[in-house]
Amino acid sequence: MNSGKVALGLLAAVATGAVLGMLFAPAKGAALRRKIRSVGEKEFDGMKEKLGEVVDDLSEKYEKMKHNVSDFSHQRMNKSAEVKTAESN
Repeated sequence: MNSGKVALGLLAAVATGAVLGMLFAPAKGAALRRKIRSVGEKEFDGMKEKLGEVVDDLSEKYEKMKHNVSDFSHQRMNKSAEVKTAESN
């Protein structure tokens, strides 16, 4: 997940740099707004995609952890039942 934060930070920095570069470049207002909108849409789509990847990764890790906890719980319950059976004999 740490790499996801770095990637999102990098995308945000690139977007900020692009917008600032366009604001200081000589261009007419309408052309500048189109450029900013275009770059903003591209960056937003990139961030959405990266966020989706991070969410998918977290969901996968959550499901794996849930499965591991369930397995561990079943093992402990079986071990407990074995101990009770051995004690009663």
